[in-house]
Amino acid sequence: MEKSTDESPNTCPHCGGLGVTMIQRGNQQFAAECSCRIEKKAALRLQKARIPQRYAHCSLESFDAVFRGADPSLGIALMTTRRFAAGYPLETDGRGLLFTGSIGCGKTHLAVALLRELVEQRGATGIFCDYRDLLKQIQNSYNPQVAITEFQILQPVFEAEVLLLDELGAVKPTDWVWDTVAHILNTRYNDKRTTLITTNYPNQAPALTSQDRYSPANAAARAMREETLGDRIGERMRSRLQEMCIPVNVQGQDFRQTVRRASFR
Repeated sequence: MEKSTDESPNTCPHCGGLGVTMIQRGNQQFAAECSCRIEKKAALRLQKARIPQRYAHCSLESFDAVFRGADPSLGIALMTTRRFAAGYPLETDGRGLLFTGSIGCGKTHLAVALLRELVEQRGATGIFCDYRDLLKQIQNSYNPQVAITEFQILQPVFEAEVLLLDELGAVKPTDWVWDTVAHILNTRYNDKRTTLITTNYPNQAPALTSQDRYSPANAAARAMREETLGDRIGERMRSRLQEMCIPVNVQGQDFRQTVRRASFR
């Protein structure tokens, strides 16, 4: 007769599904959390981080910084990101990283990889927020027929240990946009919470004053020059980011265009 067992094929061989295992230290034994429970907790935190499926593969290990023709900034950015992850949270002291650079050069990959590293390996709670989508959700909350409130949308953004705000500055600047960005960044700054940011706009002050910014006479001048992060979120908030985040410049060819061209050959 076969020996019956209540253990399923997926039961952890170390703890038998209890989530606790015994470790030996000298002549004494101590109960410790089993690795299976630690992995389940990490998986749950990662699920709550809301990382889009498009970026689910992103990790520090999968970021290629040494391919033929790679810009030197890629290797520096990867090294900076790894160093930040290793020092979190004691050495980082509430600061984050501000990834700037041209479109498609790997900013979001690095930011998501860092978010994953902090969530899975450092036990942090975090969320991914698309800047444009977040502002749309907030605007939609003003509709009286919508059940969710602005506070309910912003609460997890304020309280997350790590916030990844992707494509900062991608929405046309208005007074409301500036006020909303200021509210988010100032709240996290005051609470010393880590904020990771990606933006396609150069980390520079606006070339026009606030009085001149929306002047029709300057419309042609704005169209002729490259807009800056200061133009898109306001110089006050851009300056605040210098205190909140370590700048990481990422340059190089557009990976998405390169892959697309290769796939049609």
